[in-house]
Amino acid sequence: MKDNRAIKFFAMLVVIVLLCYLAFFGLGPENARIIKGAKEIRTGIDIRGGISAIMVPEYPEGTEGRNVAEDLASARSIMELRLDAQGIYDKNINVDATNNRIIIDIPWAQNETEFDPRKALNELGSTGRLTFREVSDADAMLPLDQIPATGTIILDGDDMKTASQSQNPKTGFYNVDLEMKDSGVEKFAEATGRLVGHYIGIFIDDKCISCPRVNTRINTARFYIEGDFTLEEAKALADKIRFGALPVALRPVSVDAISAQLGQGALDVAIKAGIVAFVLICLYMIIYYRLPGFLASLALSALVALQILFLANTGISITLPGIGGIILSMGMGVDANVIIFERIKEELRTGKTIRASVDTGFKRAFVAIMDSNVTTIIVAVVLYILGTGPVKGFGVTLGLGVVLSFITAVSITKALLRSVSAFRFARNKKFYGVREGGAEA
Repeated sequence: MKDNRAIKFFAMLVVIVLLCYLAFFGLGPENARIIKGAKEIRTGIDIRGGISAIMVPEYPEGTEGRNVAEDLASARSIMELRLDAQGIYDKNINVDATNNRIIIDIPWAQNETEFDPRKALNELGSTGRLTFREVSDADAMLPLDQIPATGTIILDGDDMKTASQSQNPKTGFYNVDLEMKDSGVEKFAEATGRLVGHYIGIFIDDKCISCPRVNTRINTARFYIEGDFTLEEAKALADKIRFGALPVALRPVSVDAISAQLGQGALDVAIKAGIVAFVLICLYMIIYYRLPGFLASLALSALVALQILFLANTGISITLPGIGGIILSMGMGVDANVIIFERIKEELRTGKTIRASVDTGFKRAFVAIMDSNVTTIIVAVVLYILGTGPVKGFGVTLGLGVVLSFITAVSITKALLRSVSAFRFARNKKFYGVREGGAEA
């Protein structure tokens, strides 16, 4: 049987090198990246600054007697969800109950030269009443922003339960998946039965955000909108539908620029600290564990590259505490490798072969690694749920890093160790810190 371990080893090296290249340089022209790299990572308000605004509620006539404090608290929760959906975790939204207003600080957008803060705040504070309406065939041919909201209302925001996005395996494009509450199922079944071959418009206030054609009668709570949506387009539409309406419209009465609290200089220091930490970790692993340490350094490179790619391509803003979470996750990855390599050395001292020692060492170390990673993930989840601003961002990067470090430690490092044994030199136990007789090398 042909031994293809050497081919697997070089293939994994190529994949790791490719991941590192994409992480730092991206793929595609600078103004239209297919895959974004490190330069496209969105930085938080503590690094590049942002805007601070005061927003006050605007009640229409005939709505006197509302509980303003409850409305503002509800509006704050919905605004946080809207910003979370955009990957903006380092914001601060506070209710000033004394003066009946909301104070909000959000970072600049990725391209601040094209960012209109007042327009963004108007969209954030709009009530956005959601309705599904009948649309005539003639109106459906118009651009979305010109379709009039004059048709009969079929559903409103109270009938919708949730919305998300998923990839259509047949077309490669993305669908917008919707789920109704029980109150909307019968109404929607009746309407879609009448409108097969015609159109239903989805409106926020009087603005049409989608106008799909009805292909069949829908009599279930779950359905989807099919089209040539990209992931970003499907997510944006799902977010608008899912977060529904604010209990009251909010109008910005004051908008001020916020200078970076720590700025680019602090970011440069944090990046340098991360690089120094990475180099020192790799040197320690190579000096102490030799060949396994070198392979673990390759896996650690893949871990950092995957984190960068995830942050750059999801648009999650990174703060200085978030960078701390990335560095901490590197330490978690090394901790897992230390446990594994010590177990492998124990097996080698008993006289087992390299491959048998690797398999047994990983098996014996798995439970300990799993326990330590699970407890850290629990902490990250608690920070994300209960934290605000940079604390939530730290929880995101820490949780992501721990998950990826676990994957790289128990899969990439193991695969590299097993495949490198195809080379004769790698079967010498001294490259694992153990002499042939079983003593320390």
